[in-house]
Amino acid sequence: MTLSFKNNKIAEFRKCQNLSQRQLAKEIGTSQANLSRWEQGIIEPSIMECWKIADYFGVSIDVLCGRNEY
Repeated sequence: MTLSFKNNKIAEFRKCQNLSQRQLAKEIGTSQANLSRWEQGIIEPSIMECWKIADYFGVSIDVLCGRNEY
């Protein structure tokens, strides 16, 4: 089984809370460029960064990563 971060829900959660990439990046301690690449699935955040994002939105990492079919 291959896991992919390409179906992540970061942008969806961010937009639901009317946050810009810059605002969310500041809240979780990363750059806007990194956040953009994560949302596009170009690069993957570390597990620690995933925890920060998931905690910020109050969801599990599975939900954040679009892995809700398991």
